[in-house]
Amino acid sequence: MFSGIAKLAREGGQLEQKARVEYRELDTRHLLNRCSGERMPFEWTINPYRGCEFGCQYCYARYTHGFMEYREPVDFERKIFAKQFDLRSFSAELRTVRPDEWIAIGTATDPYQPAERRYGLTRKVLEVFARRQSFNLAITTKSDLVARDVDLLVKIARGNNVRVNMTVTTTDTGLARLLEPMAPRPDLRLAALRALSSEGIETSVFACPIMPGINDSRESLAAVAKAAVEAGAKNFGAQVVFLRDSARAVFVPFLERSFPHLARAYRDHFDKQATIRGAYPERIRKILHELRAEHSLSARWPEHAPKWQASFDFSTTEPADNSALVEISAPKYRQRG
Repeated sequence: MFSGIAKLAREGGQLEQKARVEYRELDTRHLLNRCSGERMPFEWTINPYRGCEFGCQYCYARYTHGFMEYREPVDFERKIFAKQFDLRSFSAELRTVRPDEWIAIGTATDPYQPAERRYGLTRKVLEVFARRQSFNLAITTKSDLVARDVDLLVKIARGNNVRVNMTVTTTDTGLARLLEPMAPRPDLRLAALRALSSEGIETSVFACPIMPGINDSRESLAAVAKAAVEAGAKNFGAQVVFLRDSARAVFVPFLERSFPHLARAYRDHFDKQATIRGAYPERIRKILHELRAEHSLSARWPEHAPKWQASFDFSTTEPADNSALVEISAPKYRQRG
């Protein structure tokens, strides 16, 4: 017997069935949700979809399907739920947001995943903000589809604070295809960011996540930082990978297939804890600081953001210990020439 959101997930009708993905409708009480994470630099979140078809091997958000009693890790990328959108209800929800609070769109699932081409929920949300003023919005994606909405983003920017954050894990297309098999290529993402930047939209690049032995070299991060500047981004940051049980269940088998020399070290570490602490994130923090200085990139939100001043150095600030994953950094992935 299901209850709560698990019950709603079973009651929603099927919208479409593809070879490997099922789209379903999800009734939801709220499209705007209060953020419960104390360390998060935003107060509200909007995720128009549940699940994400991009199938990123490292995706931390797979656990969220467990709330709907879908326990298989691959369910997250094969059962995609499009939330119902009600204009009157959503407009009423926005009245609870204070002028100094930030709304993050795309925190658990990508708002511009393939489902958006079919159902346009993200665009419906943006259409509402295009008619309002004094909101603070941050959109995070790894899809070039965001450039479709440049007209709305320009309108929103006239009366609101808005920023688009593009995730670019690596500039190496081959590596990106392994890590993010259904996501647009890095060059397409950067081209979309360039199109937004040229229209005056504030943009950032996130090299997330940083994975030891895979994309953590200074050369790899420098290539992303350089590409960010060329795309017109003003901000650059990264987050060291963390693996909850559901993410580890996908990522470790992926390593065994694609990076067998790294699999044991990852397994030994992440079987004990979900994060990497100590010397490793401090080394990454130092590299990021150097690259930002070299390319005149920022790590913070602009001064006109009254509350969201959090650094883009998402590496942990916990005290150093002996669990840091330091030996996993060699041998590295060889980028294709």
